[in-house]
Amino acid sequence: MIRRAEQKDIPALMEIYNDAILHTTATFDTEIKDRKDREIWFAEHTGRYVIYIYEENGRVAGYASLSRYRDRKAFDPAVEISVYVHKDDRGRGIGSSLMRETLSYAEACKEIGTVISLITSENEASIHMHETFGFSYCGQIRNAGVKFGRVLNLNAYQMIYDR
Repeated sequence: MIRRAEQKDIPALMEIYNDAILHTTATFDTEIKDRKDREIWFAEHTGRYVIYIYEENGRVAGYASLSRYRDRKAFDPAVEISVYVHKDDRGRGIGSSLMRETLSYAEACKEIGTVISLITSENEASIHMHETFGFSYCGQIRNAGVKFGRVLNLNAYQMIYDR
């Protein structure tokens, strides 16, 4: 079942994200997030900014969020999408289900004009999912970061809603 995230989900969201920090290049974060940090992040998801979770048997198996793209007012119509799936649940279509739900919301929200996704160039599964959902490749930022001792490139994708 996919539903909007609630405060009670913060520990599960934190567990999923912290695992991605420690073991993947899906995020460029390198330091785990504590409860206070995740509560601040959660509180920022109001109005057009949302968090959906995929719940199965009372357990959060993944989440997707639409977050503010940048602080400057002119960026307000743009949101950044993120999708994370629990390490034990990857490869089961949960990410695609969350993507479908989140993009459906974004398309219906008149305040959103574009959905942006910044993906590590080696994350082939995420790139494939975004392309399957119709995201357009916009280019690559080479040598964008270093994680696990490797220099990483960042691919930019976007979905535009003509309003």
